[in-house]
Amino acid sequence: MRKHFKTIVLSDIHLGSEYSKTREVINFLRHVNCNRLILNGDIIDCWKLKRTCRSWKKEHTELIKVLMKMMENCDTEIIYVRGNHDDFVTKLTPFHLANIHIVSNYTLISGNKRYFVTHGDIFDTVTTNLRWLAQLGDIGYTLLLNINKYYNIYRTWRKLPYYSLSQQIKQHVKKAVSYISDFQKELVSLARSQNYDGVICGHIHQAANEMHEGIHYLNSGDWVESLTALTEDDYGNWNIETYSEKEYGRDESTYQLEVAV
Repeated sequence: MRKHFKTIVLSDIHLGSEYSKTREVINFLRHVNCNRLILNGDIIDCWKLKRTCRSWKKEHTELIKVLMKMMENCDTEIIYVRGNHDDFVTKLTPFHLANIHIVSNYTLISGNKRYFVTHGDIFDTVTTNLRWLAQLGDIGYTLLLNINKYYNIYRTWRKLPYYSLSQQIKQHVKKAVSYISDFQKELVSLARSQNYDGVICGHIHQAANEMHEGIHYLNSGDWVESLTALTEDDYGNWNIETYSEKEYGRDESTYQLEVAV
């Protein structure tokens, strides 16, 4: 039986990147229902696509089909919030057609609370003002993911669990920890100044469900390494849902059959 949520928030899928865990996103979405799906930025990675169109894969198109099926069959409302890697949608905002909305940011009512929904890159001065430097950093991150890929092939051979180099760097390198902390403080400060009860973001690939001085800070993580989503139940309670192959994995041939139905 599918899990039901009032709201699901996904961000940083990075379709177009070879490291996008698109198949896992598809498996996850096929096992859930929701009234509202918020795609909170960097769903499509235009930075990668500009380098080579070959990076767009069949499963990326399949994910778009799954989203369309959710709108058609489950009457799911989809809110697409622009990010920095998919900032091409900025020219379309605001766009509303049937149950799909493309916006720069969004106000979500959860229970009796108001949340400001933003990808989060507008508070990153490097991304906003120094795009060339941000893209250089993206190349470095891609290199780190490549190293991580081969390191985990070795770990698989040794029958060891997956290990994320970038996540470890974020948790232990002083500047990375400071950046994440400053990022959270800026968003929390914005939410407070606008009389919001909480803020929902992505961007830094670090899932979180925390209270900061009375403001609820939620980050949906990413689908490159963390494989996390935010979920809201019918009572306004929020949780971080982490993908596991045991719970959401499935036979790929079955998926092909059901998409055709």
